[in-house]
Amino acid sequence: MPHLPPVPLSWYLILSAILFALGVAGFLYRKSILTVFMSIELMLNAVNLSFVSFSYELQRIDGHIYSFFVMVVAAAEAAVGLAIILTIFKNRGTLQIDEVDSMKL
Repeated sequence: MPHLPPVPLSWYLILSAILFALGVAGFLYRKSILTVFMSIELMLNAVNLSFVSFSYELQRIDGHIYSFFVMVVAAAEAAVGLAIILTIFKNRGTLQIDEVDSMKL
């Protein structure tokens, strides 16, 4: 089996930028709280890809450690965020941002 050349760092960074841009677009233009929540997770994963890519390119472990901490924060955010989303749905009966934009019950 022939040895394949390594994938350039720029390809990973371009993929990360595309994922981050899709996350920003979903955050700005979607009307469902769940879609906005998933867009935030997509942006966090794009940042993780950049951290790991630079870490591998520079032969350092710092990016992997930062990525691990981002994943821990994302897991905590997912647990708390989903609890808040379920509570909003239970109280309001909808997950559309336009209908849930006030703090009144």
